[in-house]
Amino acid sequence: MLQWIADGLVIGSIVSLGAIGLTLTFAILRFSNFGHGELLAWGSYLAFSALAVFAALGLTDPAAPHAPVAPFSFGWPLVAALLIAAALTALLALAIDALLFRRLRLQGSITLVIASFGAALAVRNGLLFTYGGIPRYYSQELQIAVPLVPRSVWGGLRITPDQLFVLGLTAVTVVALHWFLTKSTLGRSMRATADNRELARVAGIDPEAMHRAAWILGAVLAAMAGVFAGLTVQLRPTLGLDLLLPLFAAVILGGIGSVWGAVVGGLVVGLAESLAVAWIGAEWRAAAAFVVLTAMLLVRPRGLFGERA
Repeated sequence: MLQWIADGLVIGSIVSLGAIGLTLTFAILRFSNFGHGELLAWGSYLAFSALAVFAALGLTDPAAPHAPVAPFSFGWPLVAALLIAAALTALLALAIDALLFRRLRLQGSITLVIASFGAALAVRNGLLFTYGGIPRYYSQELQIAVPLVPRSVWGGLRITPDQLFVLGLTAVTVVALHWFLTKSTLGRSMRATADNRELARVAGIDPEAMHRAAWILGAVLAAMAGVFAGLTVQLRPTLGLDLLLPLFAAVILGGIGSVWGAVVGGLVVGLAESLAVAWIGAEWRAAAAFVVLTAMLLVRPRGLFGERA
């Protein structure tokens, strides 16, 4: 039981980071971006490319290009690659907005949603064309799970150092994001724009600047989620598509527009998927997110932390 919970929290932390960006996009730009999952995929592969560039430039040891730092399967190159991937993913999101969404913004949210489907197809196929369809890995280093709880206690608990890293950095990121949104001037401006765009404009807040901030912040979190998914599982071109339903399930479960709701929703979805694998079978894993999504829409459409319309 403890093992299932731990696995679910790892999955949920990845979903939570992606869901935060998705809910920010909806709160500030007022449309559901079905192409958000592709930012996760591109972020993971851009980090992979950054690692290859480090090796080509001789910045890492050719005999150990990933330079793992015990007890992890990676070292500083992957951390640096994550920072580069986050910046490049943010530029990709801004480019998509400038080329597509900004031109259609006055056409209404339905037009933007449909456009996001087309953008997702184009970006996903661009990723497949660039990197091919073969799954890849950041490192071939083997990790041995560390026993934290003996088997006699609820089946025991074993977890790898990489998974602990993902959980820890996700927690730090969420706390830092909460501070940013509640204490910084830009964060408060973003929240004001999400609450009342016209009133924020009257107060001197530039909506376009808030749009750009939402794209950048959402893309950075998506890149982190993509790298974490690649670190704990594998890199594949369909990563964004595979995570799209869990992302939306987390957003709707927590309440559209709620950052903390996205975090809680992501953890619940991750736990649901982990328990579905254990109790029903791995082939039903994707159905768990769909069940959570449907149940929340039937019982509480505005989500756990969503405000009443």
